[in-house]
Order: sequence, then C-alpha cells, then structure tokens
Amino acid sequence: MRLGGRLAAAIEVLEDIEKRRRPAADALKDWGLSHRFAGAGDRAAIGNIVYDALRRKRSAGWMLGDDTPRAIGFGALLLEWRETAQSLNQALEGDRFAPPPLSSEELNAIASRSLDDAPEAVRADCPDWCAPLLEQAFGADWVEEGRALAARPPLDLRVNTINANRDRILGELSGMGAAATSLASQGIRIPPIDGSGRHPNVQAEPAFQKGWFEVQDEGSQVAAELAGAKPGMQVLDFCAGAGGKTLALSAIMENRGQIFAHDAEKIRLAPIYDRIRRSDNRNIQIVTKPAELVALQGQMDIVLIDAPCTGSGTWRRRPDAKWRLTHRQLDVRKGEQAAILDAAKVHVKPGGLLVYITCSVFDEENRAQIGRFAADNPDFSAVDHQALWESHFPGRADAARIVPNGGIVLTPARSGTDGFYFAALRCAGQT
Repeated sequence: MRLGGRLAAAIEVLEDIEKRRRPAADALKDWGLSHRFAGAGDRAAIGNIVYDALRRKRSAGWMLGDDTPRAIGFGALLLEWRETAQSLNQALEGDRFAPPPLSSEELNAIASRSLDDAPEAVRADCPDWCAPLLEQAFGADWVEEGRALAARPPLDLRVNTINANRDRILGELSGMGAAATSLASQGIRIPPIDGSGRHPNVQAEPAFQKGWFEVQDEGSQVAAELAGAKPGMQVLDFCAGAGGKTLALSAIMENRGQIFAHDAEKIRLAPIYDRIRRSDNRNIQIVTKPAELVALQGQMDIVLIDAPCTGSGTWRRRPDAKWRLTHRQLDVRKGEQAAILDAAKVHVKPGGLLVYITCSVFDEENRAQIGRFAADNPDFSAVDHQALWESHFPGRADAARIVPNGGIVLTPARSGTDGFYFAALRCAGQT
C-alpha cells in the first residue's frame, strides 16, 4: 500500500473508534481481519498513523481547523512524519485508494496557524477538563509534561537476573538499537519507532522464550526497585494483575523469601502462571482464596499496592484512553484506591512498609490519596522519599519530582518513563 491507502485506512479506523468509543487496539485488529491483503508493514504504518493522531489529537485538529478523523489523520502525518502539506498532496496524487487531497480551506488553515499560538490545552494535547489536573500536578511545567505524554514511547525490557544478565541480553538483541536504561538497574531500552517503522517482536526472540527478560516500562521497574524488597522478606503484591512487578520483586529477592500475588479479580492473574514458569521464579505464591489472604494479616514486611487508576501516566501507549476518560471515572478510581489502601494495611507487620503505586500523574489519585490515608491512619508515616530515591539512584534527583514526605513522581518529560507515582509508608512498631 502507498501512503494514501494507509492514510485512508487509518481514517477509517479513527472513524470506527470515534463512533463506537472503542479501544484503538480492537478497532485496528478488526480492520486487519477484514483486510487480510494488508501486509505486516502496512498494518504497522496504519497503526502508527492512528496512534499518532490520537496522541496529537488536539494539536492536529488545531492545525487543520477541525477535529474529524480525516483532520487528525492528516495532522498526524504533518506533526510526526515530517510531511508538509505539499508533500502530502503530491503523495496522494494518482493514488485511487487515497482520501481526497488537502482542500484549499485546509491548506489555508495549515498555512495560517502555528501551535505556538494555540491554547495551552491544545499544546498539551489533553482534554480541557484534564488541564487543571495537569497544572495542579506540574505547575508551570504542565504543558511540557502534557506534550511529553503525547510522544511516541520506547520499548522497555527488564532483564530477569535469575536467568541472565544485562550484558548478555544486550548481546542477544544487538542490531535493535537496544541500550541500558538510565535509571532502572536491569532495564533495556529500544528507542521509539520513526515514521512507518515498527518495534521488533521481542517476544519471538529465543531469549524471551527462555525467560531471560520481560517487557516492562522503565518507570515500573524503578517503582519495584524503590519498594526495597530484599532476599528472605515476606511480600504481598496486593493488586498483582498480570504480575509484572511481582516478577521484578522476585528477581530482586533472588528467589528467596516469599511473594504472595493477589488480585481481587482472578481473571487479571491469568497471565502470571505462564510468566512464572517461563522465568523460573520459585518464590511466588498465588493467593486467590479469602482464607489465604486472612492468614497473611500482620505478617508482611512489604505490602505493595499497584492501584487501579485512570492510567493518565500511560497516555503515550494508550492515547485512546485519554479521550474516553471522564471525571466520573476519576472519582470511581479514587473510591477504589481508598478502599484498597484500607483493606491492604492490615497485612503490614509492625515496622513494615505499605507501598502505593499508580500509573497516574493526577494528584487526586496520588499525593491527595496518601495524605488522606496518613491522616486517617496515624500509625503509618511516610518515609523520607528524598533519601529513599538517593539510596537507589544517587545523583539523579533531576530525574524525578520528589516531595520528601509526599512521594515520588516519574514522568516522560522528567524521567523518560511512563508516568508513575510512588509512596511508601512505614507502620509503627519495631522493624
């Protein structure tokens, strides 16, 4: 397929997403199933246009003077593919599968508008109702942080130190542009793709099949390291989900001690079983029965809560979620987080840690949530997060937003990771 056909297909997918308010991944999958003639390269390019259009929806729409699927599809190519209005129209000429070329009205809009003059929420590529939340979280830097959340993400991997080391995996992945991450001690980063390119299918690599590495954002790895698990500890991953942080903690603990992986929705735990077998993690127990959870009360050195949240920190990877999110959903998540904190605290032993993590950048889900919990539970007190960060990542205070008693925030702009929040509170009593 030529660029015109790929653009037309992307616009079709964007129309489906808008009309049915469905995840982009589902719409792209259905398009591929109904257009089997499209090769892997075509599907990757179409997906890139769709995701770029969703990441840059506000700024793309501003440039074209409209926010229709057509406008943001064209805008994505102008903003992210180094195309110009002239080069695009030339590329579409003579392509019977292409959408109509840019009209004189569209050309005039592109020529007369500059993003430098756009409203702040447009430059931040966020919904208007989210702008105050970003400003509350980041102050004067909120537009820059919003723009970073609208960029293409890298592909991050975590080396499983139970079976391999980072130098070995870097050797296995030579030729992919892979390099050691700047923060996570066992992380590897493959840079963001360019234009119509696609990331390598790392899960097809023999090293992945042998359990030598997992796909995991560097920010998630950093959060697992900050939790401070050590060999021999008793750890409860209270919202384990697919097990990414469970596996990371197990490797940090060198397969010694015990990690109990629990999730209120059992279906979320389904992937963890194969991941454990592949990676040779042997100190993980899956906890699904209420009686098993009760038996852990007051016994855990660390209780880790990877809380359900709005996912605003993952907008680079799931930009469609940014436009489906509502304030009501935020309120629902806040209620869930408060309930989970109250349910999980009983498992922390005296002197143990309660670790709270979200992949959100909104204060209402982060510092405000921890502030409420600390006020209601005076037997829990925040650790010195500045000292905690320095003990793990000395000399890199520039790579995070740190409030000594309020937690640590990682962001694409500051940290080069997805957006994450981390807070640790110690339970009163002997350590």
